[in-house]
Amino acid sequence: MNKRKNLGKFLKPLVNDPKLTNEIIVTDENKKKIKVHSVVERPLTLFLNDQEIVTMMTICDYPKYLAIGYLLNQNMLKRNDKITGIDYDEEISTVVVRTKIKTNYEEKLKKKTLTSGCAQGTVFGDIMEEFENITLSKTAKIKASWLIKLLKDINTTPSLYLKARAIHGCVLCKKDKAQVYMEDVGRHNAVDKIAGYMFKHSITANDKIFYTTGRLTSEMIIKTVKMRIPILISRNGFTSWGVDLAKKSNLTLIGRTKGSRFLALSGHQRIIYDKK
Repeated sequence: MNKRKNLGKFLKPLVNDPKLTNEIIVTDENKKKIKVHSVVERPLTLFLNDQEIVTMMTICDYPKYLAIGYLLNQNMLKRNDKITGIDYDEEISTVVVRTKIKTNYEEKLKKKTLTSGCAQGTVFGDIMEEFENITLSKTAKIKASWLIKLLKDINTTPSLYLKARAIHGCVLCKKDKAQVYMEDVGRHNAVDKIAGYMFKHSITANDKIFYTTGRLTSEMIIKTVKMRIPILISRNGFTSWGVDLAKKSNLTLIGRTKGSRFLALSGHQRIIYDKK
């Protein structure tokens, strides 16, 4: 892997990619026909070496990052593993990740749990074992003033959500700067794409902030902790188990963010209340 480095230019959604949306004719409440954009979702089948792992419904904007991130977040790819190749075939909607070591996850694939995420995400049975042993950065901080700026910048960035709706977004941030903005029909896919990007580009996680447009469910907390990101925020609500897991892992969890308002749910020691 390459030497660790900081992110530079803000990676934004591919709003103008014609393959990601379709223009359709609909009828509004006044019986007027209008043109609107709809998000295009496609099946993507993931192979790890010679084994078929899963078929995901995705917008297929960053299939290689999605594949790497999915395998990382399912414990099928370790942080120190060597990827020898990634092949994406758009024609047959398949991505193959090749590793230096042999892999066989036949038994693991039998032990999967359907999650509460949109588009039916899955997690596998051994994930909680690693989750319980992860220690998040104790020195990471988030200022309330950063949160206000981040929300404004994210909400005004051109996105597929603003263009077509029906999609979730996740953003990797450092201090008050958004750095990587990924979208997909399921928020778990957007998370996995950021995880894949971080792995591919050797991005450190201990000083990062993660933002999601979706609910703060157990799956979101588990994936954020597995990515070693110490702070997770959302404009949306939260589940009881999600909050319990955040407290257990010492993750700073912030929900229902809007303007200068937010609810701190766990990890309060990282929050600096500097707004006036």
